[in-house]
Amino acid sequence: MEGTEVTVENVCEVGPETIALELATPEGFDALPGQFVVLRTELDGEEITRYYTISSPTVEETFELTVGIDPDGDLSPWLADLEGGETVHVDGPHGQSTYEGAGDVVAVAGGPGVGPAVAIAEAAHQAGHEAAVIYQDDEPAHRDRLESLEAAGADVLFLADGDDASLADAIKTYHENGQVYVFGFADFVRTVADAIDDADGDADEALIENFG
Repeated sequence: MEGTEVTVENVCEVGPETIALELATPEGFDALPGQFVVLRTELDGEEITRYYTISSPTVEETFELTVGIDPDGDLSPWLADLEGGETVHVDGPHGQSTYEGAGDVVAVAGGPGVGPAVAIAEAAHQAGHEAAVIYQDDEPAHRDRLESLEAAGADVLFLADGDDASLADAIKTYHENGQVYVFGFADFVRTVADAIDDADGDADEALIENFG
C-alpha cells in the first residue's frame, strides 16, 4: 500500500456525524494549515482512498483530520469506530491554500470546510494576527474551538445552511480584513467567489479549496 504508515492516536466526536481523527506525525512530515493528505487503508481486501484536509494548527507530534460520517460510506464509519492504536497510510501533505503565519486571515467554510478554516484561524491567532471565521452549516462542528477563538477576540459567524444573503453580507463586511481562504463543496465556493466579486473584491486573490 502506498503512503506512510501512521498510528491513530485518538478519535473523538466534534459535531453531529463528525469526528476528529488524531494521527501520529511521521518523520519529515512538515505540513501547513490548509493542506490535505491522502488517507488509505484496506478493508475487506480492497484499498480505500480518501482526501482529508488537516484541521490542526500545528503538526509537531500529532495532526488532526476532520471527517464527516456518511453512514453508507466505505471508509468514514470504519474510522469513526476506531479506538486508537490502529494504523492507516497517508500521502502528503498536498495543496497550495496554506497559511505560513504571516498576516490576518478571513476563513470561510461550508460544511466540512470548517476543519481547515478553524486550523488557519487558530494558527493566525497564535502568531499574533487577527482572524475571522464565516461558517455556514446547520449542524456546526468544532463549536468548542470556534467559541474559544471568539472568546480570544476572533470574529466568528455561524450562518444557516442556504442563507446565502447573510453569507454575502458577511463576505462584504470581512473580505478586506485579511487573506481570504475558502473551503467547501463546489456550489458553496462558487457562491463565495461571486460574493467577493460583487463586494468589489477579487475572487482570484482568495485561496479556494474546492472539495468537489
